[in-house]
Amino acid sequence: MKKRTLLSALAAASVLALSACGGGGGDPLSGGGNNSGSSGSQVIVGSADFTESQLIASIYSQALQADGVSVKEQFNIGSREVYLQALKDGSIDLVPEYTGALLSYLDPKSTAATPQAVQSELSTKLPAGTSMLTPSPAEDKDVVAVTQATADKYKLKTISDLKPVAGELVLGGPPEWKTRTQGVVGLRDLYGLNFKDFVSLDAGGTLTMTALTNGQVQAGDLFSTDPGLHANHLVALEDDKNLFAAENVVPLIKSGKQNDNITKTLNAVSAKLTTEDLISMNAEAAKGTNLADIAKKWLAGAGISKS
Repeated sequence: MKKRTLLSALAAASVLALSACGGGGGDPLSGGGNNSGSSGSQVIVGSADFTESQLIASIYSQALQADGVSVKEQFNIGSREVYLQALKDGSIDLVPEYTGALLSYLDPKSTAATPQAVQSELSTKLPAGTSMLTPSPAEDKDVVAVTQATADKYKLKTISDLKPVAGELVLGGPPEWKTRTQGVVGLRDLYGLNFKDFVSLDAGGTLTMTALTNGQVQAGDLFSTDPGLHANHLVALEDDKNLFAAENVVPLIKSGKQNDNITKTLNAVSAKLTTEDLISMNAEAAKGTNLADIAKKWLAGAGISKS
């Protein structure tokens, strides 16, 4: 499963803590929530329980503060189940999301894949009382990656380019890829790829990265913002037939807290943020650099706030 959908041990504790301070509970999509957001003019910025979400939330927070918005940070809340409940009951007002993952959570039967299709469908299925601002071009999605040497040898730029040579290559990915449309099945049916073999590894983790770099597999499932792509000279092949749903970063905000200033500020962030930026910032985070400092540096470089 994708990291954004995993429940962490923190989630259970977070549910109790957020319920105590914000009230409510149960299904994040059910009615009866606080549609206005937190009390007062302050915006409470939340995040999921993984580094990239916290980093993007810090960027949102600092950008809003630079424009005079009073902000409180409530990062590292937990899984999607937990932070959507927090958004519903007013414990938080704003959280970074990923379009495809959120749509899949809200409608598991959705088949939308292109950025435009995902965005259009998602806009009709958002939880009551929430609004989606303009998505960023930055994406954190599944990619089929190969080494630079493999890309050069077979002249690979897109997944379609694998078709004449797939029979010579071993594919690696999470065990569930064997039977998933967004995996071996889709690569076969949509792209016509029949790999020499499939090796069960993990979902964009160290097992797949190691297997790619040591030659155990020649193609593998990684995430598009993984700093290991750069560090290990790997090439993420373009998904030219849109097998994997778009995962554009997008601010999800309580409708009652949305105004022209906040919208303008966050849309400016989204317009500047790229996948390459996330790769670089994730690499800095992996070195132990403070996330707030990484966010501050990016905002200054993007011309959104002063350093």
